[in-house]
Amino acid sequence: MRLSTSLPIASLLLAAACSIAADPAAAPVAPLAAPPAVAVSAPLTQIDSAYALAGSVALEARQPQEFTGLHNVFALSPQVWSGGEPEGEEAFRKLAELGVKTIVSVDGKKPDAALAAKYGMRYVHQPIEYRGFTEDELLALTKTYRECEGPFFTHCFHGKHRGPAAAAIARLVVDGAPREQAIAEMRQWCGTAPEYEGLYRDVAMRTLPDVATSRAFLFDFPSARTFGGFRESMIDLSRRHDALKKLAKRDFAADPAHPDIDALESATQLAEGFAVSATHAEIFSRPADFQQWLELSIDESAKFRDALREARAGSAEALTASKKHFDLLSKACNDCHAAYRNH
Repeated sequence: MRLSTSLPIASLLLAAACSIAADPAAAPVAPLAAPPAVAVSAPLTQIDSAYALAGSVALEARQPQEFTGLHNVFALSPQVWSGGEPEGEEAFRKLAELGVKTIVSVDGKKPDAALAAKYGMRYVHQPIEYRGFTEDELLALTKTYRECEGPFFTHCFHGKHRGPAAAAIARLVVDGAPREQAIAEMRQWCGTAPEYEGLYRDVAMRTLPDVATSRAFLFDFPSARTFGGFRESMIDLSRRHDALKKLAKRDFAADPAHPDIDALESATQLAEGFAVSATHAEIFSRPADFQQWLELSIDESAKFRDALREARAGSAEALTASKKHFDLLSKACNDCHAAYRNH
């Protein structure tokens, strides 16, 4: 089978040909009467590697705060927090206790705006990609940070890459932080990886919209947005793959800390999801290597599911095979990430 497609898990955040719709049930976020007057530091120039520069500013060692359902949390300033996706009521209760007023999600998954509202917080959903910010994304984020009520908690999925980059934009426009400081916090505290040089460079070098420009930008602060087609499929598949990656360390046995995650069920949903992803119309104009990675992912995810089913029946050989097929699936994702998602 020859497919012209985006990558598997790897292209979960490619925006090309993906429609976005605001949730019609989401309540709009009321802006503040006037944005605060904060001088934004000038863009840095003549940088060979923004990631390398992020290591040149010495920050004191800091470990993330961990709470129930809330991970990799950093207080970057009294007004700006960064972390992973809040999971469950305890996480939202904790954010409210920390004083957060606006939660900004830059992940593709639809946020739980209702649960946030229960604890007196607003969600603003503005997904971004791993490769960096578009002009409209920068406009939306600067408008959000300037016009909505802080303190802000900004998150992606794990709170390590896209979330810290967006929080760094908040540090620039809310706190007036130096560019070097903002990218140092991304690298040294939040753990933003070197392969996301585009995120580092945008924080370090992009000219940000001024107050008047962001004020004039038409953005209604949606609390939830949805995606259609291939991108929607990849958002779900990425989470299933992530859960299975953790279970792989336990030979795909159940994790007492996450009893709701069953490896075989997740593997079945993963295989089905990859098969469905190949049917989306927008993938058929993708390059040849996209085709190969998706074909490989469909094949390996099915083999992984089948081997894991046999392993559940007691076959030690099948368990070994399941690990092999999962590793091959993960490699296909990583290879395509490197080629298309991260740059």
